[in-house]
Amino acid sequence: MRLRDLREDNDLTQKQIADYLCIRQNTYSQYETGHRQVPIDVLIALAEFYKTSTDYLLGLTDQKKPYPKQKN
Repeated sequence: MRLRDLREDNDLTQKQIADYLCIRQNTYSQYETGHRQVPIDVLIALAEFYKTSTDYLLGLTDQKKPYPKQKN
């Protein structure tokens, strides 16, 4: 996943992202290293935070721009 690259590109620490997500820094570190799977709600929160798509975070696309939101 691209979590570390996005975090570093935005000059943020793991602690800052963990605080945003209301989780421990160690937990977030495990997401970045792949030692723990990122829950879907956290993945969505990170995509919204970085203004990208979950597909980009998961490496399914190289397109950083998020998809347009669907209207109900």
